[in-house]
Amino acid sequence: STLRFARLSQLVIGSQWVFASCGAIWIITGILALVSSPSSRLLTLSLGLNTLGFVTVILIWASMGRRLEVLGILTQSIRLATPIALGALAGVLCERCGVINIAIEGMMLSAACLGFTVALYAQHIWIGVLAAIISGAVMAAFHAILTIHWRVDQIISGTVINMLAVGLTGFIRRTVLLHNLREAPAVLPRWPVPGLSEVPVLGKLFFLHQPLVYLMFVLVLVVHVVLFYTRWGLRTRAVGEHPQAADTVGIRVFVVRYRNVIAGGMIAGLGGAWFSLETVGNFEDLMTNGKGFIALAAMIFGKWTPLGALGGALLFGFADALQIKLQIAGVKVPYQFLSMTPYVVTMIVLAGVIGRARPPAAIGVPYEKHT
Repeated sequence: STLRFARLSQLVIGSQWVFASCGAIWIITGILALVSSPSSRLLTLSLGLNTLGFVTVILIWASMGRRLEVLGILTQSIRLATPIALGALAGVLCERCGVINIAIEGMMLSAACLGFTVALYAQHIWIGVLAAIISGAVMAAFHAILTIHWRVDQIISGTVINMLAVGLTGFIRRTVLLHNLREAPAVLPRWPVPGLSEVPVLGKLFFLHQPLVYLMFVLVLVVHVVLFYTRWGLRTRAVGEHPQAADTVGIRVFVVRYRNVIAGGMIAGLGGAWFSLETVGNFEDLMTNGKGFIALAAMIFGKWTPLGALGGALLFGFADALQIKLQIAGVKVPYQFLSMTPYVVTMIVLAGVIGRARPPAAIGVPYEKHT
């Protein structure tokens, strides 16, 4: 197996030795898992080693008898992780204040459609991005009104918004976009970071992307700092854990929840803009392709933290990039099975492989103010 790292070097590896080594590690960690307590840190370390070994085995298997460009897969992973990370951030903001948000898919889909439509008629890509953000905020406000004011079941509300987005965007595409004669605007340009983009490996990996990728990393850091190191974040977490106690000390529960849900919708709108304005420069029906639901899995994987959600998004992005690379490499596996990879990873994560993830205590519970 030959692993190539751009123009820097290539690594030739004996495949059987890798398979045997990883197999031995899995057997050892499996035995340790049987004799260790469920809360042992050793289990977390074992899970990390097993995941790394599994990824290594897949890469070596895919490159047997051929060369595999590893740096390209990693760069593609970051790009494909962007909408998932943005959707996961939207989920973190909502669910940390006690509001379940399975409507991320609908928010991103509507933002992708309306953002592209506005960019098409305004002939300005950044106006389209702004429209996508506003679209996500409007859908989130609808979700907030239903769940916070009217106390509708939050799962039902999210499902309704997802169905509404499918119908609305399909109608707009058939009645407006398919009959439009204007030239579609170009996608968001790639922005090389001066100086840093020339650094070997790291330059291509982190500093040679389009603007929404950079913005995703910035938002992850901002949301992490705000959520855990500011008064706003403390109030958000208090409302998500015990809204009645928060109300008792003067925190306006409804205001906090409205604010967080709408802010999450704006971030989800950026995720929608990634599909139509940064990737393909067009809009197709159902083009988000379930990424909003994968974002929820990334949020759970990250245990409702922004940095953890980013890790989950990168994992799913890698799975997606890997299946694309395997199809291009001509691996003798039906492409339908390869395309299932990101969704299989999602099911594995949701099945509890990452360990017990405790959501905010008041999540999904409508708050009724007592006077």
